[in-house]
Amino acid sequence: MTSTLNADPAELAKFSDLAHRWWDMNGEFRPLHQINPLRLDWINGICPVTGQQILDVGCGGGILADAMARLGAHVTGIDLSTKALRVAQLHALEAQTPNVQYREVSVEALAVQQPGGFDAVTCMEMLEHVPDPASVVRACAALVRPGGWVFFSTLNRSPKSFLLAIVGAEYVLNLLPRGTHEYAKMIRPSELAGYCRVADLDLRHTRGMEYNPLTKRYWLSADTSVNYLFALQKPADAVL
Repeated sequence: MTSTLNADPAELAKFSDLAHRWWDMNGEFRPLHQINPLRLDWINGICPVTGQQILDVGCGGGILADAMARLGAHVTGIDLSTKALRVAQLHALEAQTPNVQYREVSVEALAVQQPGGFDAVTCMEMLEHVPDPASVVRACAALVRPGGWVFFSTLNRSPKSFLLAIVGAEYVLNLLPRGTHEYAKMIRPSELAGYCRVADLDLRHTRGMEYNPLTKRYWLSADTSVNYLFALQKPADAVL
C-alpha cells in the first residue's frame, strides 16, 4: 500500500476490525442490511441490473454486491479491506451467489485498467470515508461506459445530519459503532454535484433517506438533509 493511495489507514482498520460482523443481521452493520432493499430497488428502477456488468466500489462485506448479483447482474466488488473482501467471498461461496467476484484494488487503479468497462457503477456510503472523494468520483466516471449510470450515496454535512447520524445513531440509539462517521468528512449535495460536473456526469435523480427510531423504519423521500443518493448518467457521446 503506497502513501499516495486514496484511503485513510484508520478508516480501513476500523472496518477491518468489524469485518467478521458484516453478515450479522443484528450486529454493527444492521442498518446497511435494513436500507439495502431500498437502495437496490431505487438502483434497479433506474437502471435494471439483470444482465448488466456492474462495479460496486467500496463493497465491504458484499451486502449490495451480493443482492445485485442475485437479481441477475454480473458484479465486481472492490475494496481495500482484505478482511472485508474475504468475508464477502466466503459469503458468496456459502450462499452460492452467482456472477459475483471481489478484488482488492483501488477504484483509481481499476479506472486505468478498465476504462468504460461497466454498464453501471455503485459507490454507497463510501465517499465520506476517503481523503479525496473527488478522485473517487472521477474514477467512477471513467469506469462507466458512455450512456451508463453511476450511483452514489453519502451523508450531508449539516447540523441535522450531525445530530441524527452521529449523536443519534452512534451515541444515543447505538445503531452504528461510535466513530463510524466524522462530521468534517461529510459531503454537502452541492459539493458532490460539483465533483460530478467536473467528471462529466449528468445528475438525473436525487433522493434522501430518512429513519424513524420509534418504528425503526427507513424510507426514501425528497429530504436530502441527512442521507442522500445521486443517480448520474455519463453522456452517450462521451469519449473514453
